[in-house]
Amino acid sequence: MNRRVAVVTTSRADYSHLYWVLRDLEAHPSIDLKLIAGGAHLTQEFGAAADEIESDGFKIDQRVECLLSSDTDVGMAKTIGVATLGLADALGRLRPDLLLLIADRYEMLAPASVALALRIPIAHIEGGEVSEGAIDDAVRNALTKMSHLHFTPTENSRRRVVAMGEEPWRVQRTGAPSLDHLVRNTMIERSELQTELGVVLEDAPTVVAYHPVTLAQDTLHEVDALFGALERHSGQVLFCFPNADAGSRELSRRARTFCDARAGARMFVNLNPLHYWSLLHCASTMLGNSSSGIMESPSLALPCVNIGFRQQGRERAANIIDVEAEEEAIVSALEHARSEEFKRSLAGMTNPYGEGNAASRIVETIAATELGEKLLIKRAVPI
Repeated sequence: MNRRVAVVTTSRADYSHLYWVLRDLEAHPSIDLKLIAGGAHLTQEFGAAADEIESDGFKIDQRVECLLSSDTDVGMAKTIGVATLGLADALGRLRPDLLLLIADRYEMLAPASVALALRIPIAHIEGGEVSEGAIDDAVRNALTKMSHLHFTPTENSRRRVVAMGEEPWRVQRTGAPSLDHLVRNTMIERSELQTELGVVLEDAPTVVAYHPVTLAQDTLHEVDALFGALERHSGQVLFCFPNADAGSRELSRRARTFCDARAGARMFVNLNPLHYWSLLHCASTMLGNSSSGIMESPSLALPCVNIGFRQQGRERAANIIDVEAEEEAIVSALEHARSEEFKRSLAGMTNPYGEGNAASRIVETIAATELGEKLLIKRAVPI
């Protein structure tokens, strides 16, 4: 019998990471894929990316409306509750043999909690990472302890999951599946990309991927420094839309105001994975506090300035320049990142997050793993 594998996706970011995993799950002869879309995917504010998922050829088996129209931490907390109610019905109907989750978005606590009550084993991608400046860190660790199979992006993260008491046979270092796009896709040429995005790309654009700092009392306390530095930045600035976290509306408003006053500046609400990676190919630098900067830009040897403490604790490649959330420091770091000397220093660098072959490893393990009590009942590693 085919094993039924349900996958939950709630944002453009996790869909980008899951894309090739979903392709391989769909193609595997012994797997019956069931896709659940919710959260930001179903809202116009964040680009209604569910339409993109279907245009990619995937069938969405269950839609779970759960993202509150809010810009507060209370809204985030209530979203978890609404998602739990919706996913209880969805997973109750599907009754999959395995639930696959990825990363560390706060709303992922909902499907994990429901699966626990329904005795559905969980496979989790990208556990064992560290991001000390966001609630993502606690969410990721909670998901790790609630899960039964683990696919980590680095060897250090694999060791960290085992150190948390998970049995070693459950934990496999696969690399980050988002990097599969570089191996399995053909990037869009610059001229075609400009046409498809409706923007003229200057010689050395800077891609900004910045999100609210969810562990801080004021999630936007670094933003004045960011925009102050961008006002003094001479190159083209291209923003990616922020995550659906407390403060995202104010952050996107600031970005739109900046773009309105700056020739050539643009903000993209919902870049699909191919457009996003192709844009990074055309960029001279990346700026912000996104995990994409830490995990993905190294594969392109793209200079990346990481602001503040949101990603504190993650493994770094040679292209990452960490900087305090201070205007002068950001300006200086951008100048260093764009220097020929720094770019030359990145020749031959490697990305600790993988080689671009994670999806096949993940899917083959899911297909081969014995389900039932052997997977569901966990034993603590002796102290």
